[in-house]
Amino acid sequence: MAMSTDGWISLSAAGKLHGRTGLAARSCRQVKFCNGEMMGKKLKMTQHHQWMFSERKKHICMSLTTEVAADSKLRDVQMGKTDPRTVVAVILGGGAGTRLFPLTKRRAKPAVPIGGSYRLIDVPMSNCINSGINKVYILTQFNSASLNRHLARAYAFGNGGFGDGYVEALAATQTPGEAGKRWFQGTADAVRQFHWLFEDQRSKEIEDVLILSGDHLYRMDYMDFVQDHRQSGADISISCLPMDDSRASDFGLMKIDNRGRVISFSEKPKGEDLRAMEVDTTVLGLSREEAEKKPYIASMGVYIFKKEILLNLLRWRFPTANDFGSEIIPASSKEYFIKAYLFNDYWEDIGTIRSFFEANLALTAHPPRFSFYDAAKPMYTSRRNLPPSKIDNSKIVDSIISHGSFLNNCFIEHSVVGIRSRINSNVHLKNTVMLGADYYETDSEMASLLAEGRVPIGIGENTRIKDCIIDKNARIGKNVVISNSEGIQEADRSSEGFYIRSGIAIILKNFTIKDGLVI
Repeated sequence: MAMSTDGWISLSAAGKLHGRTGLAARSCRQVKFCNGEMMGKKLKMTQHHQWMFSERKKHICMSLTTEVAADSKLRDVQMGKTDPRTVVAVILGGGAGTRLFPLTKRRAKPAVPIGGSYRLIDVPMSNCINSGINKVYILTQFNSASLNRHLARAYAFGNGGFGDGYVEALAATQTPGEAGKRWFQGTADAVRQFHWLFEDQRSKEIEDVLILSGDHLYRMDYMDFVQDHRQSGADISISCLPMDDSRASDFGLMKIDNRGRVISFSEKPKGEDLRAMEVDTTVLGLSREEAEKKPYIASMGVYIFKKEILLNLLRWRFPTANDFGSEIIPASSKEYFIKAYLFNDYWEDIGTIRSFFEANLALTAHPPRFSFYDAAKPMYTSRRNLPPSKIDNSKIVDSIISHGSFLNNCFIEHSVVGIRSRINSNVHLKNTVMLGADYYETDSEMASLLAEGRVPIGIGENTRIKDCIIDKNARIGKNVVISNSEGIQEADRSSEGFYIRSGIAIILKNFTIKDGLVI
């Protein structure tokens, strides 16, 4: 049986299905099946062929689906394609997120809002969906309630939204035995504690395990990465970025041979140690000119392991190693074929307050280096059914205003305004990331709060805010000034509702900044 690429199927006199090509000398009727829908359609034959179809009807009905699948798989093999169903993705929820504190005070790193209406977990999840990968595990440990709630709302647990795939959040848990009393000790240990998932019945087709981080911002087709991994015959592949001198010492660097095989690692090298890590990045596909500007390659923390290799490394070869990047992968470089895969596009580790702040504001650039607006590869998030934003007599410059917001007679400059935000008259925001709100307050509720001398959710009249992150549900009163004019780099003023981290003021979630306060 065969099917042509344009969706035509034919039944020859021998009772076999054939594609459109090469049928000129055959007596048969052709039937069009649109969009791959084959079952439930009636094959209309000429009277001459109806008796043949009657005799072979049972055989065709039973074998049609399986033969189409087999032929499709055969074509993929012939064309060098990789079946996404043979790949499982594991997204690591990260540790306590101390460098992103206080945004991680009540939420896991992947649940931190970004870009006005998304969360960090939406980035690897959307990349998986756009790559065709529909088997996903998310490993969580710290403050996972909001992350689990978002995943359940956005990615359709158990209702068929992922076809024959699944999206499952796996929280750190204790199991019988001394070793089972530990929480996750690192990236490798987290995967080790759930290694049995890769050996159960529904993982029998899995050939490769894709390890991802839940706090990076980038857009990537993971199947291109998997394809390169398999074609090279690598045991482990590492996605890497080309780096210039200015940033290279901030990353773990790799040295490769002329085949792209990783031969050594160095963690954040400086001086002569940094110079020793220079490589010829034309091996990975860069032009000669670009390779001279970026002679280093840095790990993105995105890995592919052959499933059997991963299980062997975690259980037998390095049973006490806790981390992939600093322990297991460097220790495996002499024993296994580790391949570097070049990703020469935008990528940012949202691991610190400063990087979070700058990555958000960079979305307002013209054009931005990264954009959530891509019709071909969209970024997904939970469905909220919010109305369009309402903007009255306001000036907005180089900013993003998310849906469901109310702006009245205000000036928004180089800022990101999150969902359900309320900004009142004569407010000026500059270089500000406002995460929005989880709910609305009604007009009567706001009037009642104001009558009692309290502050509604949002930003009150005549307030000036600069270089600031405003967490969700914050209540900022009237005539407030937030500018850190003294240039303080670090301060804990949590009793007053804010911190200063890396020179950036952060208004805490659910806290109130009283009328007239100057920060």
